[in-house]
Amino acid sequence: MKLIHYIGIALLVLVAFQSCKKDETQARLHPTESVKAAALTLDKSNLTLSKATANDTVLHLNLVQPDFGYQAAVTNVIQFGRKGDNFKTVKEVVIPNGHSAIGFTGYELNSYLLALGVPTGEASDFDIRLKSSINAKIAPVFSTISGLKASPYASTSYLYAIGAYEDWVEANAESLISPTSNGIYSGIIYFPEGKLTFKLTPERNWSNSYGETEPGKIVYNGGQDIKAPRTGNLELEVNTTANTIIFKDHSWGVIGSATPKGWDADTDMKYDNANQVWKLTVNLTAGAIKFRKNHEWGTNFGGANGNLVAGGADIAVANAGTYDIILDLNANTYTLTKK
Repeated sequence: MKLIHYIGIALLVLVAFQSCKKDETQARLHPTESVKAAALTLDKSNLTLSKATANDTVLHLNLVQPDFGYQAAVTNVIQFGRKGDNFKTVKEVVIPNGHSAIGFTGYELNSYLLALGVPTGEASDFDIRLKSSINAKIAPVFSTISGLKASPYASTSYLYAIGAYEDWVEANAESLISPTSNGIYSGIIYFPEGKLTFKLTPERNWSNSYGETEPGKIVYNGGQDIKAPRTGNLELEVNTTANTIIFKDHSWGVIGSATPKGWDADTDMKYDNANQVWKLTVNLTAGAIKFRKNHEWGTNFGGANGNLVAGGADIAVANAGTYDIILDLNANTYTLTKK
């Protein structure tokens, strides 16, 4: 009986060994060397972009799907980089599943290229390739690089912050501005107590949006609501190339004997991102005011006759009443308009 028992054990070990050999063989059926990368072709190699053709499709890309050696769902991403940079700085655009071609409007292509930090109004050389992947465990494959010489134009683009601070009303969303469409947007938003969440959208609607994956990190068409770290006026800097968001304290207020809080504390102003000025409607008494940044005296302005002076004299308020105040730090001016 013992002999039969030992024979049975030996057979089990043999079967297990053969099974392992089969598994090992299966794992090596499709070595990396057999993977065929996608092929990418461009219908143009030289472009001059302009606002006149911003809505026209100016570049078509065609691709042949990669072959990983077996059937699998493939994610294809177009990568734009500066020539010779080896894609250290890269702008990526996902190609929808099943598409073997994609076209870019002048506006889209212009924004992608400006995101790489190139100058406007002159030609720069770019490398374009296709990155194909099936899952995180298998290394992606890349097409051969196609070259493009293009001259982008200066333009301004916007992101909109739809959120609790303005009761999620799309039309009231504050705008973040990228003066050169280089993928870096900034703006200042006042967040009231308990109303810190929002999302970023390319337009004032929910067709597409950026959400948060973790503090400081955003993702396109995914993630949760972004949450500001605290109440008050905050400057937002959003980088849609690096997919990051940074919050900084940035507030201006009025302080002085004419204000509701006197010289003890600031009455905060609200930033108008569209016109890039600070505004406040407030009841003032006869007395004096000054403007100061971030509730500190390190940066403050006084002045007279509508002209700001850094660290200057108190601004006189002759008569009590309700005033509309505008602080324009670009023009270095202020206005006090009694209602």
